[in-house]
Amino acid sequence: MQQRSFKQVDVFTAKPYYGNPLGVVLDGTGLSKEEMQHFTNWTNLSECTFLLPPAHAEADYQVRIFCPGRELPFAGHPTLGSCHAWLEAGGKPKAQHIVQECGVGLVKIKRDAASGRLAFAAPPLIKSGPLDEADVALIARGLKIERSDIIAHSWCDNGPNWRGVMLHSAQQVLALKPDATVLAGLDIGVVGPRGKVGVVGAQTTGDEIQFEVRAFFPGNNGMAEDPVTGSLNAGIAQWLIGAGLAPTRYVAAQGTALARAGRVHVEQIGTDIWIGGASVTCIDGKVSL
Repeated sequence: MQQRSFKQVDVFTAKPYYGNPLGVVLDGTGLSKEEMQHFTNWTNLSECTFLLPPAHAEADYQVRIFCPGRELPFAGHPTLGSCHAWLEAGGKPKAQHIVQECGVGLVKIKRDAASGRLAFAAPPLIKSGPLDEADVALIARGLKIERSDIIAHSWCDNGPNWRGVMLHSAQQVLALKPDATVLAGLDIGVVGPRGKVGVVGAQTTGDEIQFEVRAFFPGNNGMAEDPVTGSLNAGIAQWLIGAGLAPTRYVAAQGTALARAGRVHVEQIGTDIWIGGASVTCIDGKVSL
């Protein structure tokens, strides 16, 4: 074992302890996959990341992302939190954008000069398009709502196997009490507008929240809920903007039902959809690994 620099970062919030926490081991050199997985399981965090020297010439660093029980090719809040920790530790990007190397390849990250927020370019969807009707009916039953309450749906798979559904309103989203037995094995993202869907076409200014998002996935004790989810918001943004259900710039809230205050800033620039948010370091020290 050796002492390694470690940070615990709260992501998608500027206020500590109101976002989604992430453990970042700043030097994962020499650790086996099993050691990384064991440490992640021990932390009891939703994800931990391990930074390594890049293998690709264009990348600034390489990251391996773990959640309890498995390694992930990509995840959103670990991408932003790892980049925040890397920059805070003195990392210097090679070019205009920071380039992260991970399981899905190279991911571009930019830093907003005015706000300081980081944002990643949403990776291409592995699977998109409408869900099977049988899936939609199952999801409705598992969410304890009527099938007619789901007004739009789509695959949002960008590594995590997200299925996305849109309800009539944010109030419906916040009232959900899913049945873990019915939804066993499914990764479900639910989105609802804070206003009528038909009027979500205008550009938003400032930090006005236009959507409420919740993420449900299989956990150790049934269905778990994620406080704020970058990968899901990336998939949802590609779906909603592509379908004309959201403007090309908006802010989504997530974590409200868990007493968190996550804020996800979405913006389409050219062909890229950027998913951004603030990050703040809550723990900074050493870990024996």
